[in-house]
Parts: sequence; C-alpha cells; structure tokens
Amino acid sequence: MREQTSSFEVARTVTELSKMIGSRIRKAYQPHYEQVVLRMSKKGHANTDLVIVRGKRVYNSTRDRPMPPNPSQFAMVLRKHLGNSRFIGVSQLGFDRVLSLEFEHGKGRMSLVIELFRDGNVLLLDDSGIIVQPLTHAKYASRVLKKGVRYSPPPESLDPRKLDDRVLDEILDGSESDLIRTVASRLNLGRVYGSAICSRAGLSEEIPASSLNSGQRESLLGSISSMMEDLEEGEVCFLWMEDKESMERWQRLRETSDPGPPDGAMLVSPIWLNSMEDRPFIEIESLSDALDTVFGEHDSAGYIRREEEKLVQEGSSLEQSQAKLERRAAQQRRAIEGFMQKAVISQELGKSIQDNWEHVNSIITQFNNAVSETNWQKVSDICQEVDWIGGVNIDKKTIVAYLPDEEGGPGTSVTLEVNKTVHQNAQRYFEIGRSQKDKAAGAEVALTKTLEAHNREEKRAAKDASGGRLRSIKRSRKFWFEKHRWAILSDGRMFIGGRDAKGNDSVVKKHLGPKDLYFHADLHGAPSCALKIKEGVEIRDKVAEGLPEGVSSLQITQGLDGPDEGLELPQEILREGAQIAVCWSRAWGSGGAAATSFYVRPSQVSKKTESGESLGRGSFVVRGQRHWFRDLKLELGLGMGIVNGVPLPVIGTAESISNSFGRWARITPGTTKKESVANSISKATGLAQDDVLSALPPGGCSIEDFGLLKRDS
Repeated sequence: MREQTSSFEVARTVTELSKMIGSRIRKAYQPHYEQVVLRMSKKGHANTDLVIVRGKRVYNSTRDRPMPPNPSQFAMVLRKHLGNSRFIGVSQLGFDRVLSLEFEHGKGRMSLVIELFRDGNVLLLDDSGIIVQPLTHAKYASRVLKKGVRYSPPPESLDPRKLDDRVLDEILDGSESDLIRTVASRLNLGRVYGSAICSRAGLSEEIPASSLNSGQRESLLGSISSMMEDLEEGEVCFLWMEDKESMERWQRLRETSDPGPPDGAMLVSPIWLNSMEDRPFIEIESLSDALDTVFGEHDSAGYIRREEEKLVQEGSSLEQSQAKLERRAAQQRRAIEGFMQKAVISQELGKSIQDNWEHVNSIITQFNNAVSETNWQKVSDICQEVDWIGGVNIDKKTIVAYLPDEEGGPGTSVTLEVNKTVHQNAQRYFEIGRSQKDKAAGAEVALTKTLEAHNREEKRAAKDASGGRLRSIKRSRKFWFEKHRWAILSDGRMFIGGRDAKGNDSVVKKHLGPKDLYFHADLHGAPSCALKIKEGVEIRDKVAEGLPEGVSSLQITQGLDGPDEGLELPQEILREGAQIAVCWSRAWGSGGAAATSFYVRPSQVSKKTESGESLGRGSFVVRGQRHWFRDLKLELGLGMGIVNGVPLPVIGTAESISNSFGRWARITPGTTKKESVANSISKATGLAQDDVLSALPPGGCSIEDFGLLKRDS
C-alpha cells in the first residue's frame, strides 16, 4: 500500500479542509517524531484531529488518540503561536505536494506549511513568511529551511490543471522516453495517475511520447482535463483491494465492529481510475475517511509506538553502555601507552643532560654572561645565528639547546632553564618522567575498574536477555486509574475499585457513570467497584521489535464497541467483574475458597440514609434489586503488558489474562507475603516493584507461573 500522498490527494485534501474553515486550534501535539496533530473545534461539530504524518499524509480523524503528557518543543511553539487561533484558509502550492494552512488571531496571521515530499517537513511561518520554527532543519541545493530565514518553496513544477496543447506538444516533442514515463514525470502526474490517463485516452503506455499524432495528443489532453474535473468536482474516494475475498471479509467485520485496516488494501484515490477497473473497490465518503480507514489505527498509536521504541532503546542501553565502556577502555590503554612513552623519553633526556654536563654548562654560562652584558632581546636575536640554540623564550626564561650527536653535531633538543644548574635541569626531566609513570599507574587502576564494569554489564545483559526482562522507565505522572485498584475484563473493559474509604468515594462520585455498573462483594468493608461501559483497553496487534516475547501491547480507549448500557453486557463479563470484586475484599485472606458478590445500576447507589442514620466515609446505601453471583473463585491472573507505552502488570481473571497475555501467572490466596511475591515478579520481569505490589490482592499470595517468572526456553 502506497503511504506517500500524491499531488492529487493533496488537491482533494485542500477541498476537504476548506470545510473546516472557521475552526479554532485548541491544542497541538507531537505524539511521535513523525507526527504533528492539531486538535480543532468548530461550533456545532465534534472536536477533530488534523493528523500530519511527516512526508506522507494529512487527514482529519476523530479516533481515540493517546497523547504525551508533556508536549514537545515543537508542540509548545505551535501552542504558543496558534493556540485558540482561527483557521481561515488552505491552499496547495501549484500542483506540488505542499499545503499551506492559514490562521488568524489577535496578534495577526500565521501559516503552517506542510511539505509532503521526501522526508517531509512542517514549518510555522509568521505573516511576513519568516520561519518561526521548522519541525526539522534542512538544507537543499536551492534553499535552506531553518528558524529565522524566509521560507522558500521548492522549485515550481508543471501544474497539469493549466496544461494547454502548446505546452503538451513541447513536452511530447522533447521527450526521448515512452508515454508513461513522460506523463508521470514531465507532466507531474505520477505513475499511478499517468497510467490511468493513458487508459482513459486509449493509448499504450509503451509507445514513444514523441510519436503521438495530433488525434492521440488531443485525446491525451482531453483525458487529463476530464481527470482534473473529476478531482475538482468529486467528493467520494475509492479504496481498491487486492481481491474480492479481502473486500468482503473486511466489509463483514465493518458491519459488526471496527475492523481495523483492511488487509488487502492496494490503493486510495480521490478519483476513479480506469486502470484499476478490474480490481474490487470500496467507495468511501471522503479522502480523510479513506486514509483514516487504512492508516488511522497505526497513526493513532503513534505515542504508544514512540514509548515502546524508547523501551527497546532503553532495553538496548546495556549494549550502548558496553560499547561506551569499550571505547573508554581503548582510550585508557592509549593514555597508558602515551604516559609510558613520555616517561621513557623524559628520563632519557635527563640522563643525556647529565652525560653532556660540560656541554650544557657551557651553553648556560655563555648565555647568562651575554644577557648580563646586554639584555634578553638582543641575546635572543643573536641566538638565531647560533647552531647549538634552537630558540629563546624570554617570558619563561628558557632556551632550547641541542645536545651533541654521535658525530659531534647538533642532535637531540632539550629545554633548559638558564637560571638553574645542569643538575637541576636534568632533575626536572627525571621528575617529569616519574610524574608520567604515576599517571600511567592511575590510568591502569581506572582501566581495571572499566573492565570490571564492562564484565558486570555483560552479565547483566545476558541475564536480562535470557529472562525477557523489560527495562523500567521513570514517569512524571501515572494514569488516572492507577490511583485505584484496576483490572481489565476479557472484552477490554476497565474495572476499578477503591483502595480505601477515600478511594471508594472517588470511584462512586467521580468515575461511576450513569450507564456503568456498581459492584460490591457481600462483605463488610469491601471496596466499591465500577465496571466502565466504554472505557478500557484494546490489544494492539503490532509490538515494537526488540521487546521480549509474550508481552502484550495495550492502548487505552474511551470508545469501546458493544452495548451502551452495562446491564446489556454478557453474563460472562459481569461474572468476571464480580469475581474481581471479591478478590479485592477481605474474602481473599479469610481462608475460604469462594465468595459472593452483586452488581446494581448506579442510580441504586446513594449516600442518602433514613432519618436518624448516618454513613461513614466510603460507605454507600444500595437500594432496590441486586443481581447476585455466588461461589466465585478467589483467583486472579497477572499478565505482563505495556499500556500506552508504559510497562505495567495487568490484573484480570485467570482465564481472561491467559487468553490475552503470553507471559502470565495465576494468583491465589496463600501464605507468602505479597511484598515477597511482588519482589519475585519485579526481578523476573523488570516491572516496577511498586506497580506489581499495588496490583496484587490484599493479603498473602500463592503464585502459579505460566511464563511470567521463567520463560520457556
């Protein structure tokens, strides 16, 4: 499936985005390095995300889209300059893959230029065309894209919408290629649309372009004109599939739920293509809907993919650390070698000064006598003609003198301090040699420590790789549901319960919606629980490469498919919620094997009491008919998951967890302290111990491992 947008799609995008004029920018996000998302709102319409995938596509979407808690630098710049601004216009630069979005606010106008060719770029410009901030800095042969310079668009190419017979004749006559190559490149139509035009005109793609007669040229120009009219006047979009079976399978799934991207998708086009008429196709209301159908699931998980990629990078940080230690060891070895060489040379020079005592003493004496008779500057000038002196440093009061070689001529050079004796100068070189040896010894100690650290990292890497551990990450904030006990049911729905009286109040007052269900174990002091009808998680099919096997990737959503009322849920799902509710109660540590729980509608739960009665914090009155579940097993499942890019232990019934997670464990009441169990799980998986501890039931535990603690080899 072609991911990069053509000029035809850009032209249709302009038409569709024009309907958004008048919208206001509420927020800007950068969920992934390749993505920028503008959240737009228009009176009378639901909020819409304008999704910009750098160098590939631009479209509107209303999908659930996890966003980073902290905006990137580029997102902050967009928020600063575009926040609450009004969208006033959109245009395409010529027939190129470049969009310009215009915005207006109290301080003036701004524009956002989106380049969809090569690696792509997104650039914020002020009202005079100066780049305020590019997504990425770039330098090309004819232009530079960086902050503070005037934006220069790419070299203008032919606009086929303005093509006439004279220009067409010039292009065809000057071409040495076949028709399809000429139409695709010289007419700026691309291979797909060039093939469609040849098909419309009834012309072979392989014939030489220059050989077309007047009738064929007229037919070609007419085909181009009619295609441009279809592009301008059309509204629907076409999605071609590889085969009929793929199309029918996807359509069946579409009738019952969100089927995800179609497996056999081949091509998306805003106009009908004669060259694809033999392929099955689906007609979709707009180009944005078509792009969202094919790429929306992938793009909406951009933030999750970014966080999972970070986990992989952090998982490979051991390798990076090892490489760093290896480089450090190599530098230390070179330093040791250099120190030892300097030590040997310094000692040899000191010995040579002693061996040539009379020669050195003569030079120092003659030099000092000359200085006493004149001055340093005159002596320095005279020394330029002296063969045995190589230089004079007036500031340091030193000279560079030559020692005699085997033939008696000037040989090795030494630096002499003329205010010191021959012995003192030789001793200075011996001290330099000893200092270099000391440095070499210190470097040897440092090298030993580096090698020890490298060995530790190797062992750690081998242990993590064999155990399938995740690398823990530091988080600035937690998900809202982590304040409470939380679990996932087999259909992905969220189930939350209070950890204490304050938590019970919060669950009922803040998180129990009118269409949710209230659960409670038939025991005093049990937590108040809520089964969320629309909030939960969806299991992602694709997990970032490099993560351990058996780890499931989950995406938080607020729009789960299925019934709109909690009472309409299947009994199996309701029973799962009831079972989790009793596992979170004191039934867990009571020594029994089963317990009872009930659920009611939220309207049956109240703080209002009869006259003369009172309720403590976290307590509620339940009135009316209760729906009971009896003989509920006291057991839970704990799976190893990544929720919106964050490694977390996921709790549910043992059956539901086993169906969704490759690595999991069954948790039942036992005699082992939960702190000890949490420590074992944390060491085996890399999950944060505090996260594991908060997920476990209240009391002693027993654990039956199904790959969580020890992977199958």
